[in-house]
Amino acid sequence: MCAATSDPNDHELSPAERYAASRRRVEFAQTELGRFSSSLEFPMDPFQLEASEHLENEDAVLVAAPTGAGKTIVAEFAIHLALRQGKKAFYTTPIKALSNQKYTDLVATYGEEHVGLLTGDTSRNPEAQIVVMTTEVLRNMLYADSTTLENLGYVVMDEVHYLADRFRGAVWEEVIIHLPESVQLVALSATVSNAEEFGAWLDTVRGSTSVVVSEHRPVPLWQHVMVGKELYDLFSMTGDQEASSQVNPELVQLAESARRDMQPNDWGRPGSRGRDRQRTRGGRRQGNRRQSDREGSAERSRPSPRKDLRVSRPQMVRTLAREGLLPCISFIFSRNGCDAAVEQCLNAGLDLTDRVEKTQILETVDRAATVLAEQDRDALGFWGFRDGLRRGFAAHHAGLLPLFKEVVEELFAAGLIKVVFATETLALGINMPARTVVIERLVKFDGESHKDITPGEYTQLTGRAGRRGIDVEGHAVVMWQPGLDPGAVAGLAARRTYPLNSSFKPTYNMAVNLLARFGRERARNILESSFAQFQADRSVVGLAQEVQRQERSLAGYEESMRCHLGDFTEYAKLRQEVLRAEKAASRARHRVQRRAIMESLNNLAVGDIIEVQGARSLGTAVVVSTAGNPTNPRVGVVTAKGQLRRISTDELDDPIVPFAGVELPRKLLTKSPKHRKNIAGWMHGAIGQQRPPISDGAEPVGFRYIDDHDLARVDELRKQLHAHPCHGCPDRDKHLTWANRWDKLRADIDKNVAKIRGRTNTIARTFDRIITLLTDFGYVENDQVNEPGQSLRRIYGDRDLLVSMLLQAGVMDELSPEDLAGLAALLVFESSTEDQVFQPAMPTDMLQGALDVVDEHWYTLQQAELAADLTVTAQPHPGLVWPIVRWVRGHELLASLTGSDMAAGDFIRWARQVMDLLDQLASLDDTHPDLARRCRRAKDLVNRGIVAYSSAIRIPEADTKADEYNAIENLELDQ
Repeated sequence: MCAATSDPNDHELSPAERYAASRRRVEFAQTELGRFSSSLEFPMDPFQLEASEHLENEDAVLVAAPTGAGKTIVAEFAIHLALRQGKKAFYTTPIKALSNQKYTDLVATYGEEHVGLLTGDTSRNPEAQIVVMTTEVLRNMLYADSTTLENLGYVVMDEVHYLADRFRGAVWEEVIIHLPESVQLVALSATVSNAEEFGAWLDTVRGSTSVVVSEHRPVPLWQHVMVGKELYDLFSMTGDQEASSQVNPELVQLAESARRDMQPNDWGRPGSRGRDRQRTRGGRRQGNRRQSDREGSAERSRPSPRKDLRVSRPQMVRTLAREGLLPCISFIFSRNGCDAAVEQCLNAGLDLTDRVEKTQILETVDRAATVLAEQDRDALGFWGFRDGLRRGFAAHHAGLLPLFKEVVEELFAAGLIKVVFATETLALGINMPARTVVIERLVKFDGESHKDITPGEYTQLTGRAGRRGIDVEGHAVVMWQPGLDPGAVAGLAARRTYPLNSSFKPTYNMAVNLLARFGRERARNILESSFAQFQADRSVVGLAQEVQRQERSLAGYEESMRCHLGDFTEYAKLRQEVLRAEKAASRARHRVQRRAIMESLNNLAVGDIIEVQGARSLGTAVVVSTAGNPTNPRVGVVTAKGQLRRISTDELDDPIVPFAGVELPRKLLTKSPKHRKNIAGWMHGAIGQQRPPISDGAEPVGFRYIDDHDLARVDELRKQLHAHPCHGCPDRDKHLTWANRWDKLRADIDKNVAKIRGRTNTIARTFDRIITLLTDFGYVENDQVNEPGQSLRRIYGDRDLLVSMLLQAGVMDELSPEDLAGLAALLVFESSTEDQVFQPAMPTDMLQGALDVVDEHWYTLQQAELAADLTVTAQPHPGLVWPIVRWVRGHELLASLTGSDMAAGDFIRWARQVMDLLDQLASLDDTHPDLARRCRRAKDLVNRGIVAYSSAIRIPEADTKADEYNAIENLELDQ
């Protein structure tokens, strides 16, 4: 590799060698890389030089390096090459916040006239030579054959490891596959454990691709555990800590001592030893290294058994301040936890800023807050937020108002805020490096259960520690928690443990776009070239070897279960058949019972009084809305407490039988608590007067759960089993042990064989099933995309086909802009919990009718997807409808969220997605001009006030009115 500067060891070379080195430097200076390198204020790192050389040699390049290592220098060289060659360069990022930030950086370097920005709802100078965009925008350009792609020479894909994201990762693969062959790709990734595999795939689909991997952090990272008020090094301090794998024995001793203290002693209480311990100064600085004080015996350094080794958040901050380790980001895997941390620091009187810093902070926050309505400031907690910022700390999470997040980001980047309590989404967001990263707990809730964080997640979080050019070292601190295992923490801190696995799956929108552009066969070939298929094909080799090994073991099991009385394999199979028959009988009973429950729900009428037991156990209730869909009945009821609920077959153990009834008004109002209390009162008055119970506790008439045929089958098989010769074998149990092992191994072999078959052409076969379903629904005819399919090509999102079905059914034809916003809210929103709030009354009659039609179409689509073995489209959820409708009617933010537990930041994030869907529908101007006009109006109604505001590119000056910035670019919130 060529050197950009003179070699400090030149004096050790011979004259001839020095002359050759000088010639190489002269030649390097005449290359584009040499000219680019000389324009930088710092020498390029070896991996940056290597990757840039590959680019200059017209290779695509994958650069995998730690956060903060300087991967973007390679991207900037690609932009330099594009400008020198008179070509365009696109810089893509996974989220709009990163696009906005990169746009700002490039404008500062190249000038506003040379840089464009495209983020879906923002278009600035799109024909510029350098254009920053989200990856979805580039994907859409490729499908639309946009003229903006003309003369494109280079595409930078920042954070390319996002292709592992299960929600949006497929976009990266679509772009990589569809980019013209003439375009050079620059893929920038975090350090992953299978960069070579990903690079091999890029080589197959993009041509010559070089993989450059660097695990070196320009700012060394030191690992610590905070125990009480002290910092302990995670690894032993022998030599280079980054290369050390030996866990600090003091930490091991502390963990063992704490574990013993938690065990009961002879009196049934935790052990009791002396309270004295030596205070170990884990944060003492010696030169540029942090080292634990080893003075004193191990016994004296052991903490008191009854002393809590944890420390409060304010004390954690004080400890870091004492050791000179601020600013820091403290990751707390809970929004409420982040907010609580700020409150605790305020209550503790923590103050981290001086007078000058306070003045600068207040000027920034007060200037930005001019866009907030006066009445919203108190309700949004602005003054507490402001006070925390003034003292140098703040929270940062997806539920926070975007304006507040932007202010935190700006002040933290400027070094004015010293501590940010953040959720893990900050690790994937815009550039906010710190000297120290704190991880409060090594367990997080993933939406379903609490799970340990992975080594990859740990690496991503701690990658924020250490600011290049500012810090000589970065620090990662794990807070002590009961049961913490230092060895497990050390395992998390290991290198290259983040695997990159494809999440690519064909979608309806992708399918019609591929079919329209390439035809069916070429589309299948394109899908088979995906990284997902590449990984699946590679895994087949290992599976085939595993099957061969298992077959050899199977033969040994057969020999061990041989019986002198007969064929024990036959006996074992008969025994398994008995077990399967018993399970089948049980399942049949469950099906009959479920059918009976479904029938009972369908038979309920408004006014029936019932007793709801089972999972919901609502008690006495009266029916206020009937089942609706007979194959998926959901009955609305009002309980004795005046609660409005919906019950379905999944929530009942037995059929529902009315035991009384009440006459209810024809126009039944259930929205307000007062109306529901009236209904409950009418129910109480009617109980016992009109309808006696129809049964005395016995099985309801007409419902029979037992199938005589199934029971007879079980009895017959049991007789055959007992009559088999091997049934009387004295070694039967021993043989059965081997038979069970044989059966389990046989099942494993069959699964592996099925995997081998299933992983061949997996993606293409999924595509075929999608095309078949789209043909059945009238979007495709003879492998040609027809008019409905053309509309589907422009609709993106998790419910793309459902949206198109509603469009084709005319559901949107008569809706007002206000109703269209409400319908879009219904179609984009996804609840963070599985419980769906029953909301029978929509804001308008038109929306109420639309909700019923949406439900019917979703059920039709769901059944078709289940039959086709495709991923089922998520059911629409009404939780966002009322807030959005109130907002478009002109209500303020807090008034719009009345009755909802949705955070302000979440509402704005969902409002952005509502606008995205309205934008997509507005693009159908050629086929649905009136709808497009109304959708544009609906988007304007949503895009106002704090929803429209974003200061990711600039914050308004003190004398600027807020309404002048209502159209500033959107900042996408955390994933």
